[in-house]
Amino acid sequence: MLRSHTCGELRLTDASKTVTLSGWVQTVRDKGGVLWIDLRDRYGITQLILEEGVSSPELFTMARTLGREFVVQATGEVVERNSKNPNIPTGEIEIRPTSLSVLNPAKVPPFKIEDETDGGDDLRMKYRYLDLRRNPVRRNLELRHRVAQETRRYMDGQDFIEVETPVLIKSTPEGARDFVVPSRMNPGEFYALPQSPQTFKQLLMVSGFDRYFQIVKCFRDEDLRADRQPEFTQIDCEMSFVEQEDILVMFEGLVRHLFKTVKGIDLSEVPRMTYAEAMRLYGSDKPDIRFGMEFVELTDIAKGKGFPVFDAAELVVGINVTGAAEYTRKQLDELTEWLKRPQIGAKGMIYARVNADGSVKSSVDKFYSPDNLAGWAAKLGSKPGDLILVLSGEADKARKQLNELRLEMGTRMGLRKPDDYKVLWVLDFPLLEYGEEEQRWFAMHHPFTSPKPEDIPLLDTNPGAVRANAYDMVINGTEVGGGSIRIFNKELQARMFSLLGFTDEEAKAQFGFLMDAFEFGAPPHGGIAFGFDRLCSLFGGADSIRDFIAFPKNNSGRDIMIDSPSIISDKQLDELKIKTVVEAK
Repeated sequence: MLRSHTCGELRLTDASKTVTLSGWVQTVRDKGGVLWIDLRDRYGITQLILEEGVSSPELFTMARTLGREFVVQATGEVVERNSKNPNIPTGEIEIRPTSLSVLNPAKVPPFKIEDETDGGDDLRMKYRYLDLRRNPVRRNLELRHRVAQETRRYMDGQDFIEVETPVLIKSTPEGARDFVVPSRMNPGEFYALPQSPQTFKQLLMVSGFDRYFQIVKCFRDEDLRADRQPEFTQIDCEMSFVEQEDILVMFEGLVRHLFKTVKGIDLSEVPRMTYAEAMRLYGSDKPDIRFGMEFVELTDIAKGKGFPVFDAAELVVGINVTGAAEYTRKQLDELTEWLKRPQIGAKGMIYARVNADGSVKSSVDKFYSPDNLAGWAAKLGSKPGDLILVLSGEADKARKQLNELRLEMGTRMGLRKPDDYKVLWVLDFPLLEYGEEEQRWFAMHHPFTSPKPEDIPLLDTNPGAVRANAYDMVINGTEVGGGSIRIFNKELQARMFSLLGFTDEEAKAQFGFLMDAFEFGAPPHGGIAFGFDRLCSLFGGADSIRDFIAFPKNNSGRDIMIDSPSIISDKQLDELKIKTVVEAK
């Protein structure tokens, strides 16, 4: 070993020991007669001290040649520091080197390898191997490691078996776009990278592996944002001989275990909410329940008073913002412009303040009497000092726009604290959604999701009213997991494929292997998949999952460190017969 200790473990109790440390030079501070070197490794920082008259002149001279990020080895005595640093664990000691050697010199890095760096996102991604030396990034990956280990510990304790499923699979037309891989041995044919191990974990249930899990890479060729990457990681799980309640209890247990062991938090009761209730109260199927501001419909008392905007609206709906009556006209105008951005698309916003005496003053006073406005306040439960914000229009659009406004006001009022965790189950999603452009039904989750047993008769008469036997887990307004009870009956699965527009031949070509497997005794089963990267980012209090992935892609899906994706040679194209196949067609 090139070291006897790490740079984070020595303490005052180690004084007078002779030790050897190896690491990277964080800083060199030369005060003439005294020279200090901060030596860093993954575990921390230890200070080295050299003094004229104490250290040898050769050692002193050599130390002055060290630059930032040089890899060095130092052997010396542990001594007590005169000026202690309470901000680091090794702050009571320093090393007085008797030998110092450069294991490898280094170029000056393009940004500071410090907690607060001067490197921008693109620069740090280009030199990600340097960015990974910084404490905040290292801590993120340590947290990720801890979440993975505790996941495995819990799942093993519940008799789950970890099984690896294939990475080169068959492309399917449902869901997001596949990444495809050409086959050299089968010219003109392609593998796909899995968007999830869905069919394989169902086949494992048919195989009798009644409790499966896997921390698995998945791939989706879709537009990117802060919480999406072209390759991401799931905690993928499936169980046999279960109903929905069994899944909810089991995996609420997993999340409780992770919060306790990783964050030291005992979760409070996890409420449950139907999809219909979530949309009615929050305009979102992943509501942030850290704060109130539930939607209140005002249509019945706001229409018919001569205000054209409300009179023409399908829905008038508002929220009450506690303690925000002091918002100025300028702030409210700015908020209105924020809502009018193309990303949200609202045409305007109506507001009303509840004054200290209980009277209500609004932006539409000429259309509404004081009694009318008092009715708004009563319905919203508004108190003196509160602010009422109202949107209107087509019902679905108005709810989505008010959801954005609610979240924005929650942020502005300081109600969305990263260290305040609220977990929620959302249940009873619609099984299907209708694509107007394609003129057919699509699965809200995937084609293997079972309908609620009591809703099966509606498949023939009113497919849009059929509820899925599906569930999502939401933490602080972010969907972190979703799953369903699966169809395990061949006839019902064939009926589902037919409803989704598959011909018998297409269903056989795409999923014949699964349909065939169902004929050999498929048990009732269901499962869930958690977004592992999202879960880690929530535990770390960050918005972006990129901070918790060792080598992430940028928002264009590129790895700018290795310059990928890249063009391949004509020779490779010829071997894959891609040119030949394209030209032939």
